[in-house]
Amino acid sequence: MESLAFRPGRRAAIDLEPRNGGVGGMCVLAKAWPLTLRRERVNYVQTSAMLTGWKKSEELAYLSEVSSVPLQQSLRHLQSAFVSFWGKRARYPRFKSRKRSRASAEYTRSAFRFRNGKLTLAKMTDPLESVWSRPLPEGAEPSTVTVSRDAAGRWFVSILCDDTPAAMPAATAAVGIDAGITSLITLSTGEKIANPRHERSDRTRLARAERALSRKAEGSANRHKARRKAARVHARITDRRRDFLHNLTTRLVRENQTLVYEDLAVRNLVKNHKLARAVSDASWTELRSMLEYKCAWYGRELIVINRWFPSSEPCSACGTIAARMPLKVPIWTCSCGATHDRDVNAAKNILAAGLAVTVCGDGVRPQRSTPERQRSAMQKNQPVREGTPALQG
Repeated sequence: MESLAFRPGRRAAIDLEPRNGGVGGMCVLAKAWPLTLRRERVNYVQTSAMLTGWKKSEELAYLSEVSSVPLQQSLRHLQSAFVSFWGKRARYPRFKSRKRSRASAEYTRSAFRFRNGKLTLAKMTDPLESVWSRPLPEGAEPSTVTVSRDAAGRWFVSILCDDTPAAMPAATAAVGIDAGITSLITLSTGEKIANPRHERSDRTRLARAERALSRKAEGSANRHKARRKAARVHARITDRRRDFLHNLTTRLVRENQTLVYEDLAVRNLVKNHKLARAVSDASWTELRSMLEYKCAWYGRELIVINRWFPSSEPCSACGTIAARMPLKVPIWTCSCGATHDRDVNAAKNILAAGLAVTVCGDGVRPQRSTPERQRSAMQKNQPVREGTPALQG
């Protein structure tokens, strides 16, 4: 595992000032490295050489029980972390916890064998007993294998290889996507995708598991069992949500050439204690992430409009802007006679704003109010505004 070479809880010291033109640094164990007292910086080559000495010591002899490749990969990751720290791209690296950190081991090409669908890792005589989610692409050669264990105690194997996704059939449709809570997304075509609310459906089971965990004594075997049960409930919720989002995003990318999505400040929305649980369960960030990389895979275009664009207020038929649009108004009628569903109207406006960006490079973010812009705006015709929208039955 990545944390085998560095046991948490030990004090480490490092010189924060770069010396001799170095770009990276390594933290050192107080008992294992005399260099700590001299506050010297070491790189991956030096720590890799020290790894051999650590294995010969009585205190760290357990390092010889596993392959040296995951240990060397841990040193490379540590070096990369310090390079990012000195480059002011990341925070100072911290010790990994054996209880809370993600347990994983990374094997490079020289430390595993993959033949006829069977994977054999270094220092193993028999192949791993595994169930593959899908076969490897034809002709692909694995370059890296990562073995990981989640909080529920399940083991996973991720294989890295070069692959080009198969092209999807050509599409010409464009769709606007409005995210919500009652309906997970509403399309500009008028279709609404209901929010499955996976966390709510398992909330009773999760609460029972969490209460059982809170009653167990710290450090006991029963607490470990209760923690594993609670983790399995969380894993069930996560797996169902991810599977639903994969099916949904794949369908959207397959059917449409242009997808327009509204940028959402999820970090700010979860600060509202009344909506935090529902917003987290909707997982809008993961939905957008899937749309981004799948559009890049299959040659689709994803346009993300600014979060400040007033998608609910304008009438999608005539452009009239409603004076007020409270959340309790699901349906409203414009002065032009068009009756709108709030979410469908927002999705249509999102699509129109995205197409404006595609066609003429127009911006969709409201301009800041400055004295010059205020004077110029007074000389132009002001948009017609509706009164308070009538609540429709």
